[in-house]
Amino acid sequence: METLYITHPACHLHEMGKEHPECPQRLDAVSDQLLASGIMGFLAHRQARPATADEVQRVHTAQHVAYLRQHAPTQGYFPIDPDTIMNPSTLAAAWVAAGAGLTALDALMANEARTAFCAIRPPGHHARPEQALGFCFFNNLAVTAAYALEHYAFSRVAIIDFDVHHGNGTEEMFMHDERVLMCSIYQYPFFPGLRQERLGPNMQNIPMRAYTDGQAYRQVVSEYWLPALRAFRPELILVSAGFDAHREDEMGQFKLVEADYAWITQRLVEQADASAQGRIISFLEGGYNLSALGRSAVAHIRTLCGI
Repeated sequence: METLYITHPACHLHEMGKEHPECPQRLDAVSDQLLASGIMGFLAHRQARPATADEVQRVHTAQHVAYLRQHAPTQGYFPIDPDTIMNPSTLAAAWVAAGAGLTALDALMANEARTAFCAIRPPGHHARPEQALGFCFFNNLAVTAAYALEHYAFSRVAIIDFDVHHGNGTEEMFMHDERVLMCSIYQYPFFPGLRQERLGPNMQNIPMRAYTDGQAYRQVVSEYWLPALRAFRPELILVSAGFDAHREDEMGQFKLVEADYAWITQRLVEQADASAQGRIISFLEGGYNLSALGRSAVAHIRTLCGI
């Protein structure tokens, strides 16, 4: 069964200034490397549908949605903060980025695929219930997790976040929901610096120091993530796939390489095969060195495809 590759032209139109690292060329870096590696032909292509306001408001407040609508510019830019900026195409891109995982999950539930990669931007995992933050406007993965729990009545959804930055928004949205297990490793102290001090047992979110390498990362995955996943037996695995923990990416100070992303992904595939009928949906988050981003995404997607 094929892996879905889900994107939308609107995701190229959102931009935050020519020097901003979260740029449209990030999507080109992924697609170019998939073409060069010969993998693109193994993927089934779908266009993301936009999420509805009701779907987004399962995890965001109505006030947050109204704020973005009110301040969406018709020309120029509107800075929500110095790093998170709207242009006239941002809101359209945010709606389809939030809908990409819904598109994927509907296809997986119709047995049209087992895995999916959402090549979308803006990213999502920093977006809080009431706040856009860290390049993120809507929390794309969280919208899909809530859809899985409410629309499809899943009882166990696992969220994996291997971005170098803390997925603070996702954590905040699900930290008291026993239907969700979240596992992440992130650099700390580092942006956004919003650690929750009293995480419940459904949060295996582990801060690590700068210069963590692949060996140390794999050890933590093996000691903490994998036992938690085996005990939880997720029915669906959602991945915040940030590739800025790569050693060539100057946005962070971790030292992962492509083989580490492939190894992590293989462990998730094994768990999905054991408990989730193979169902994995992955969402592009960070990754700002374009070459490292493309190569790492290929390693990740190749493993999702099993090729």
